[in-house]
Amino acid sequence: MQRKLNALAVAIGLLAAAASVSAQEMVVKIGHVGPVSGPQAHYGKDNENGARMAVEELNAKGVTIGGKKVKLELIAEDDAADPKQGTAAAQKLCDAKVNGVVGHLNSGTTIPASKIYNDCGIPQVTPSATNPKYSQQGFKTAFRLLANDNALGAGLALHAANNLKLKKVAIIDDRTAYGQGVAEVFKKTALQRGIQVVDEQYTTDKATDFMAILTSIKSKAPDGIFYGGMDPQAGPMLRQMDQLGLSNVKFFGGDGICTAKLSELSAGAKSLGNVICAEGGSSLEKMPGGKAWKAKYDAKYPGQFQVYSPYTYDAVHVLVQAMIDAGSADPKVYLPKLAAVNYTGVTAKVAFEADGELKNPAMTLYNYKDGKKVPLN
Repeated sequence: MQRKLNALAVAIGLLAAAASVSAQEMVVKIGHVGPVSGPQAHYGKDNENGARMAVEELNAKGVTIGGKKVKLELIAEDDAADPKQGTAAAQKLCDAKVNGVVGHLNSGTTIPASKIYNDCGIPQVTPSATNPKYSQQGFKTAFRLLANDNALGAGLALHAANNLKLKKVAIIDDRTAYGQGVAEVFKKTALQRGIQVVDEQYTTDKATDFMAILTSIKSKAPDGIFYGGMDPQAGPMLRQMDQLGLSNVKFFGGDGICTAKLSELSAGAKSLGNVICAEGGSSLEKMPGGKAWKAKYDAKYPGQFQVYSPYTYDAVHVLVQAMIDAGSADPKVYLPKLAAVNYTGVTAKVAFEADGELKNPAMTLYNYKDGKKVPLN
């Protein structure tokens, strides 16, 4: 009988100790939002993979904030690249009292969501939204991990003028905050450099038939076409350019078209060989930890890499580093440390300007050779 009582006492003691350890472990919630449904789901899934990989690695390593062991939890939401769904997802994360947010992917969802995060005091780090307006709203909670459209649109126009010596271009945009913004910067810089803009056309981020606008553009005989939008439209557009005999016209775009999937979406179009696109960061080969990180990513998520997952990975680390520096996961407490963070990530050395923009962001131009995206610089 005494032996049973002793065994029971030991069991109770073990349970109490486990409960005590559990009580000391703090759960920190990191929100992630991107389009994991709809035509842009390949971007959203790639982004979510990067964030999830960071959370899992940090949990395996063990994180302590303010003397307490922390378990990170990723709260992932889908905004389907739709602004209304994006603000609903943002409100949901606010209501869930997440400690920080990585996202959104698109400028059209990120900008309206940023007001909601600002109003509820939750820091937001976007890994991919590039419209300059995001950082011009004066929100102290808003941070960006890559170059904005002022760099991307201008860089492409300068390449067209200085290196390719183009004389005439046409411009198409999808009327989203991203597409319209990057197209406006390209146009402004092209005109400053003496390039004539011979036609401007508009489409949507849902369209797949571009024959009418491309036929109009063909009649103006441009040397190049700039498209402000995403790859689900750029792929069919390249195929239709082939059909209209525009295969030799240069095709420019920002990071929205600059994906591995563009080759698949263009289905072997000759026009793919004339694509020149820009990303607001270094190529994987030139990122501080790019090659090693990509090998880990491909082992975990084979065939899913697109563009931005290294940035979502870094965004999680930057948020957690700020919490560690502050000794608190309370957004009000760690926000000043996030603004002053100095972190060497996979993508770059991360430090922010006063408006939340990344200090000294890189920009890389790419083209496609034999269907594969390769850096030009």
